[in-house]
Amino acid sequence: MLEAIHEQLIRLDLIVGETEAVYHEATLKLGLTDSAMNVLYTICMFDGVCPLKNIAALSGLPKQTINSALRKLEREAVLYLESVDGRKKRACLTEKGRELCDGTVMLLMRIEDEIIGSWLPEERELYLSLTRRYLDALREKIKEL
Repeated sequence: MLEAIHEQLIRLDLIVGETEAVYHEATLKLGLTDSAMNVLYTICMFDGVCPLKNIAALSGLPKQTINSALRKLEREAVLYLESVDGRKKRACLTEKGRELCDGTVMLLMRIEDEIIGSWLPEERELYLSLTRRYLDALREKIKEL
């Protein structure tokens, strides 16, 4: 039993690693860095205007990496930061940024939509529920370390 679980865990790790490698390959083909892609992807999830706290929560990147990516994208006039309610800030795509995202991030999102959209609704729901269940359990076990 444990041997079968171990083999399945190896398969899972390989799939996760291969998936990350494919996203990295896509990012390079689209002319972005991984951090820029993650930041812009998150901003696009919010239609081009995204609170920085959401970028931190959803991108999976360390805060310093996010800050570096934001500064670089700001220097390139892809986005600008604006204050909201005093201390809070949000990232907003410029017109140049929207054009960039249309040919990069949005292209990747359309590919993902096409793939997931080809699955039956119950397959999508099963994939999402099992992935959430795994993540929640992993998060709890990591807290115990």
